Amino acid sequence: METNAPPAGPEICVIYSTAPPNCSAELARSLIEKNLAACVNITPVRSLYRWKGEFCDDEEHLLIIKTRRELSERVIRAIQEQHPYELPEIIALPVIAGHAPYLAWVYGETDRS
Repeated sequence: METNAPPAGPEICVIYSTAPPNCSAELARSLIEKNLAACVNITPVRSLYRWKGEFCDDEEHLLIIKTRRELSERVIRAIQEQHPYELPEIIALPVIAGHAPYLAWVYGETDRS
């Protein structure tokens, strides 16, 4: 585990995105392989929403993506490029605090350039 990187909360963010179950693991794996995410949790969710005037009730997967805040725009672009939806949900939230060793691990696992 690398711990020489800044573990401060503001350095890390969490990005939420939903995706169809048949492509969520591939999307998560791609983000990790590109060093854009340290970890992606995938959990089934039921999404209720209105799309183009129609009520929708869909089974989806929620991707909870942990990354560096400075990589958030690259993560968003990568999701957009690979996502099958016309308008994917992509929301970035700052991490204001957390377990310092874990935050350092997230930092160390991302963008190893």
